[in-house]
Amino acid sequence: MDRLQEKYINEVVPAMTEKFGYKNVMELPKISKIIINMGVGEAVGNPKALDAAVSDLIIITGQKPILTRAKKSLAAWKLRQGMPIGTKVTLRGVRMYQFLDKFMNVALPRVRDFRGISANSFDGRGNYAIGLKEQLIFPEIEYDKIDKLRGMNIVVVTTAKTDEEARELLKLMGMPFKA
Repeated sequence: MDRLQEKYINEVVPAMTEKFGYKNVMELPKISKIIINMGVGEAVGNPKALDAAVSDLIIITGQKPILTRAKKSLAAWKLRQGMPIGTKVTLRGVRMYQFLDKFMNVALPRVRDFRGISANSFDGRGNYAIGLKEQLIFPEIEYDKIDKLRGMNIVVVTTAKTDEEARELLKLMGMPFKA
């Protein structure tokens, strides 16, 4: 069992039950999946840029990403429908907990001038989204091996009904929110 899973069972479950008054263990919110998305706009003119983004995501997550394709054609951007323009990974189970642990305890503290993440990035349904400016905050990525800095979006999907429940869940799991 992963360290975060043990923390969930031993610390989060009793604290959440006490605060929100759950009567059944199945009512407790939990993290269901994490989606990491990397948009690669330069893939329109340079298809090799997508390969670098895919390899970065494989190194970061330990899982092979899928390509995301354009839904519409946009002449101004020289974009055709069906062209690959990004890549994404959906993590579940053990890999999800390992990634979340690494993200909260190793990667986020490596962000320049880090004082915590915003507690306002919830979507109203209990899911949390955060955008990163560069992939270098992950220790697996070597500075000399990358061709370009690329940002990514990370979405933590929970089973919480409200943002308050999800915020409390993530805070108890160790997410470093701003005070």
